[in-house]
Amino acid sequence: MERFLAYRYFWGKRSGSGFISFIKTMSITGVALGSAGLLIALSIVHGFKETIQDKVVSFAPHITVSSFSDQPLFRADTLQTYIKSIDGLTYLAPVIRGQVILQHKEQITGAMLKGVPNMLKDPSIAPYITSSRSTTKDTTQTSFTPVNNLILGQDIAQSLGVGIGDWIIVYSVSDQSTRDTFGSPELKKFEISHIYNTGIEFFDSQYALADVEIVRELLSIPFPQAHDLELRIQEPTLSSISEFDRILEKKIKFPYYSETIENRYGNLFAWVELQENIIPLVIGVMILVAAFNLIGAILMMVLERTQDIGVLRTLGATQQQIQRIFLMEGVWVSIFGLIIGMGISLAFIFIQNEFELIRLAEENYYMSVAPVSPYLLDFLIVSLVTIALCTLASWIPARIGARFDPLYAIKLGPK
Repeated sequence: MERFLAYRYFWGKRSGSGFISFIKTMSITGVALGSAGLLIALSIVHGFKETIQDKVVSFAPHITVSSFSDQPLFRADTLQTYIKSIDGLTYLAPVIRGQVILQHKEQITGAMLKGVPNMLKDPSIAPYITSSRSTTKDTTQTSFTPVNNLILGQDIAQSLGVGIGDWIIVYSVSDQSTRDTFGSPELKKFEISHIYNTGIEFFDSQYALADVEIVRELLSIPFPQAHDLELRIQEPTLSSISEFDRILEKKIKFPYYSETIENRYGNLFAWVELQENIIPLVIGVMILVAAFNLIGAILMMVLERTQDIGVLRTLGATQQQIQRIFLMEGVWVSIFGLIIGMGISLAFIFIQNEFELIRLAEENYYMSVAPVSPYLLDFLIVSLVTIALCTLASWIPARIGARFDPLYAIKLGPK
């Protein structure tokens, strides 16, 4: 009986009940907009997190092995051979690095110069090269015939006002390179062969890459020393990288130590976590407000049905049965609004993925398009929370309606 009457009250129309229908429609709309807003916000936040994590994990080394003394690894070749025995590695290379000054005409800027073997095959750079000179010239470069080619981040190139084929002067400012030259910095002339763009300013404005042998000579680091060993693993995630690092820590001893990508770039990951934790709480207030709007809506429905309540009570309906009728109305409002809200969010996700309507300033958001990544768990949690809040909000007016005195309800009802 309760389900049948709740269905008739929810869908049925009565003359003079236009205002009640409007209140009911607004309640459904509130639940729909609240749930849609929360689901869209969660999808965008997850998309931001995945995009930034993917960019950081694909650009930066997953694990870096260095020395506690901040001095170069004395026998980097021996350590490299030793670490290669660990299963799961996809890339392992020694790196020479140092702070340098880049100059092109009157423009000067600082950068971190990294020397890597086979720099065009370095997995951190290859996916992000946006412009380069003809590949015919590049194919002549090998590790045995180092050429003064330089790969610049896009922000550095814009700061210097340079492009592919331009020549710049690189000054070393490291202590090692100036120790034997009475403070005169070592310098070399490089030709810009490639420009990369990750979309993350922290990377694009900091790093320049060149052949490891050229950088070794510029920074006066003798073979086989290296500042770091950079490692990459198969199927990298933050958890799998941490697990591999625990295995690595058991293999290497003092004075060496390893640092994961999460520890090295913790500020970027912390920023993403902050967005993921705060935004859903703020948007979630919309659902809370929409749910408690149901108190007024269901109460109006109760007042409209006062005579019906009196008749039902006279015919033997219990308070619990009357209460369940209006509770069901509240649940149906939440379910109907939730279905509409989920439809709106899925439509938005599809349209954004297909047509990329929402564009972003890459220098501020690290990406040019707002990413969306829906999680099934989010839809389940939002559904359960919405229905629970709406049911709780419907309980108060349903309780009031169930306690009406039958004779008073019949007398109060419309004639």
